Amino acid sequence: MIYEHIIPATFIERPNRFIAYAKYQDSILKCHVKNTGRCKELLLPGTQILLQHHPDAASTGRKTEYSLISVYKDMASGRQLINMDSQAPNQVAWEWLQKDPANQNIRREVRFGQSRFDFSFVRQGRPAFMEVKGVTLEQNGTARFPDAPTERGVRHLQELELALTQGYEAYVLFVIAMKGIRLFEPNRATHPEFAYALAHASKKGVKILAYDCRVTKDSLEIDQPIPVRLEPI
Repeated sequence: MIYEHIIPATFIERPNRFIAYAKYQDSILKCHVKNTGRCKELLLPGTQILLQHHPDAASTGRKTEYSLISVYKDMASGRQLINMDSQAPNQVAWEWLQKDPANQNIRREVRFGQSRFDFSFVRQGRPAFMEVKGVTLEQNGTARFPDAPTERGVRHLQELELALTQGYEAYVLFVIAMKGIRLFEPNRATHPEFAYALAHASKKGVKILAYDCRVTKDSLEIDQPIPVRLEPI
């Protein structure tokens, strides 16, 4: 996916989940944060970030002219750019699925049971569901999800297991919005129930995928598979 009107800035503070303030040249800008996760390890005062300017904000009814898109972080692999746009993982997953001719009839936001899965498609003649999770939390080269408890995420995993019993294939795709990652695992410390549910779903046949991304100042694209480590159950 491609972004337009990207500018560099310096992060100042985040008074609530939806708003941040940043310095650009001699101006203080009010920005929409397109990620309601905690992201405390990323949004530190003085951190270099990238904003998207929305020139049509007034005419479209936007409350802010800027959105916080990406943030730079010093990692063991070097300084990396991490995409924080929580809407981006679904978009890049859509683009990624379309690149494989084995995936047919790809649809978005498809209801099943009590959930609405991100994608449904037919792969080699068999119907499938896929749920996509964006990952921005990194610790010593390991990417983890979630960064806050997610009962909704647990329910999605249980519904994917149910889909298996009705003849569907089922996938969870973790889109790790950065490079420099050697391993993915669920964040047991933050939400042990999700870690257990993910391992249980895998044991039942849900396919657990993790991919890193190529991140530039104005683009995001799914790139390489990352090994997944689940706790035994």
